[in-house]
Amino acid sequence: MEKIKEITSGKAKSLFTTTDDKYLVMNFRDDTSAFDGKKKEALLGKGAVNNQFNAFILEHLEKHGVSTHHIEVLNSTDSLVHKLEMFPIECVIRNRASGSICRRLGTEDGLILESPLFEFFLKDDDLGDPLINDEHIISFGWAKEEHIVEMKKLTYKINEVLSKLFLDSGLILVDFKVEFGLLDGEKIILADEFTPDGCRLWDVETGKKMDKDRFREGLGDVVESYHQVADRLGMNIKLD
Repeated sequence: MEKIKEITSGKAKSLFTTTDDKYLVMNFRDDTSAFDGKKKEALLGKGAVNNQFNAFILEHLEKHGVSTHHIEVLNSTDSLVHKLEMFPIECVIRNRASGSICRRLGTEDGLILESPLFEFFLKDDDLGDPLINDEHIISFGWAKEEHIVEMKKLTYKINEVLSKLFLDSGLILVDFKVEFGLLDGEKIILADEFTPDGCRLWDVETGKKMDKDRFREGLGDVVESYHQVADRLGMNIKLD
């Protein structure tokens, strides 16, 4: 399907209209950013890896009963997706403490949590994506109570499915963030992306970071590590 006009351009992805207003083309770029856009760099090949990585993960989730906006991969950096009414919310699950929660609560990096911890964040870069709760969401009209319940249920399901997938490949799913939207104003489905840009993945044996923390912390080999994760999962990443 032909992409027509760019309608949004985020930190690492762009969305384009198509010849059918029910669908969009999601383009994964090589752009990489951290710390709410304060650190930026273009990493050759990252867009292609993330596009195909995302398709693999979302197709795996579909097989396990999680509906997503993904339809098909169009080329190395573009995918066709359903057009959704997005919630301005990020849903986060933490299996171990790392990143912002360590700074917020003073906890040890890598601390294994007694149970998966769910958190909501408002999607607003200018405000630093602040932590919010159910009452904020309802009071400000960002989502309804039934939407909150369903988003939590789906996020926990995603954690269950993907924790096993990654562990079977020798990786720990430390944490991740996902976003949801409404399809045809009714059904809540998984949107946006699931790539190493939006989760933390550590090697089971060595604890080596295999995700965007390699960029945040200046560890190098960012795209190479993404490829290594893809290889472990049995993907065949194609570059145009």
